[in-house]
Amino acid sequence: MSLAVADSSALVSLGVVAESDPDPLSLFLTEYDVIVPPEVESELQDIASYDDEHGQAATVVLGRQNSLTTRKVDLDSTFPLDDGENAAVTLANESDASLFLCDEFNQLGLIHASLANTRLVTVPTLLSIFVRTDQLSSTDALALLDAISTTRSWTENSYVHRARSLFEQL
Repeated sequence: MSLAVADSSALVSLGVVAESDPDPLSLFLTEYDVIVPPEVESELQDIASYDDEHGQAATVVLGRQNSLTTRKVDLDSTFPLDDGENAAVTLANESDASLFLCDEFNQLGLIHASLANTRLVTVPTLLSIFVRTDQLSSTDALALLDAISTTRSWTENSYVHRARSLFEQL
């Protein structure tokens, strides 16, 4: 099984639709050995304290915490992102993870440049991986992407538009 590091933003995105059928959070946790730094767990706990859809999604992810492995890393104090992304990028590099799941769309260039041998994947890309490996139909992926986009305010996001157009062509 491939090793993946996940950031809190991506886990919350998957948690938004985790109780749907199909469930992309379950697919992710089944297909990958998922590791997170303690900073991501802390961010999830903070998000879960809110009484909104994001808080509910974080609560769902925390409910599946037994499927996540937590691994501590030393933070790079010069890294210009918050502690969660800082620790997750460091963990991806130190663990030689095959992929890093992250939805920090405004910082993808910096995150990509900071990864050594790890593929940067967003949730829309993860859904496309599941379509290509016949774990999701393109119709299901499009419905999931629409649900996530609405909750996460991604309606104007170019990555989401590209993924949507790919799903519509299949």
